[in-house]
Amino acid sequence: QAPESFPPLRDEAAVRVLRGPMKGIQGHCNSCYMDAALFSLFSCTSVLDSMLFLPFPPCDRDVQGILRDEIVNPLRRTGFVRASSVMRLRERLTDKGRCSSFTSAEKDPEEFLNLIMQQILGMEPLLRLQSGGREQDCYCYQVFLDKQEDLVVPTVQQLVERSFLSSGLKLVEIPSCFIIQMPRFGKEYKMFSKIIPSLELDITDLLLDNPRECCLCGDVATLEC
Repeated sequence: QAPESFPPLRDEAAVRVLRGPMKGIQGHCNSCYMDAALFSLFSCTSVLDSMLFLPFPPCDRDVQGILRDEIVNPLRRTGFVRASSVMRLRERLTDKGRCSSFTSAEKDPEEFLNLIMQQILGMEPLLRLQSGGREQDCYCYQVFLDKQEDLVVPTVQQLVERSFLSSGLKLVEIPSCFIIQMPRFGKEYKMFSKIIPSLELDITDLLLDNPRECCLCGDVATLEC
């Protein structure tokens, strides 16, 4: 029997289901990096729902089943996921990734995404980046920035643009899904106390060889500052 599936939450339904006490994904044993990533990827968007339904090899369907039936569907149905469900996923990732610390230590979200998307589910990379004439494929992009004195409460748009500029990066093509990891630091220091989510992201200036408007005359630009 096919498992019941639930669509991502939108608008008033998202507020009603996700707001309040005992909502979200319950944390346990340094799971915050995975909890935040899973919530962001699945609670209110269906862009990556292929991870839940694509036919993967039988040995990997247990990971897919836990992700779909014990995490994503409960999150969309009731707005709450028990820590025990995430721990089952972490245990399976430990088996697949040959890394015992997945069940106890805090990891970088990129490490988690690479393991589940590439090594376990065998998905194609989501991003194609170019830097210095060399292309690289990846599943997410982590914002790297030096201290920005003029940015007190930045938007995601500002952070992504400045990070691409400082790293000399361009998007080779428009990504089907653009996963962005914000700057993240320990308890003692955070670069930004708050970041304003950009509800839409303008990637015009991030695309390789894309015609753009001159900021002075409005014609097609021939040079990039």
